[in-house]
Amino acid sequence: MRKRSKVPPKPAPPEPRINERIRVPEVRLIDEEGRQVGVVRTAEALSMARERDVDLVEVAAQASPPVARLMDFGRFKYEQSKKEREAKKHQQNVQLREVRMKPKIDDHDIDFKTRTAAKLLKQGDKVKVTVMFRGREITHPHIGKALLDRVVTSLDSIAAIEKDAMLEGRHMTVILAPDKKKLAALARAAAAAKAAGAAPVEEEEDEAVAAAAAEARVVGEDGDDQHDDDDLDDDDEAGDDTGD
Repeated sequence: MRKRSKVPPKPAPPEPRINERIRVPEVRLIDEEGRQVGVVRTAEALSMARERDVDLVEVAAQASPPVARLMDFGRFKYEQSKKEREAKKHQQNVQLREVRMKPKIDDHDIDFKTRTAAKLLKQGDKVKVTVMFRGREITHPHIGKALLDRVVTSLDSIAAIEKDAMLEGRHMTVILAPDKKKLAALARAAAAAKAAGAAPVEEEEDEAVAAAAAEARVVGEDGDDQHDDDDLDDDDEAGDDTGD
């Protein structure tokens, strides 16, 4: 099998020119407080920077004349690096997680599987809902489609369909993604209700659902996850017992 070629990392943006590296004859100067000083000779701007113990930093090289600012460049770089680290901390590593069921599933377990999918979506993950057919069950694909439609309808308030229901071999799947606008609207409604003194409607914390969500399998990036019948039986039996 041919390995995928890795995408080379993006080159780091070039750092701005500072102090003596600024070789244009004049600059449009901004002071440390963000005030416009005006167009001055670069030598004069450098002299001002030395007097104030700061750097002269070119912030808009393409302007005519270039825009330069007086600032502590070392501190500026530190603050930028700090902001980037904080942004990375808050970035969600979105995964495609799978919730599986068999065509012969009772209402209680459909509800359990749906609540598991909802928890994953609220965590920011995408969810692949799969109905897996065995034997002659495949001759009734409409049953699987009805199950998927039922789950999709139940999750409509928090999710959007990313990939419509599709039958592939003995698996019928639909892929759902968190709908940020719908989730934000729910959060605003809850906040408004709380501000108005109304008791917020909170879902009962279900340890079984939380455990099922934590154990939901992660689908590979290429989507080519393999299922076998024994694995299906083990997973659904565990899900049925958990949901009872």
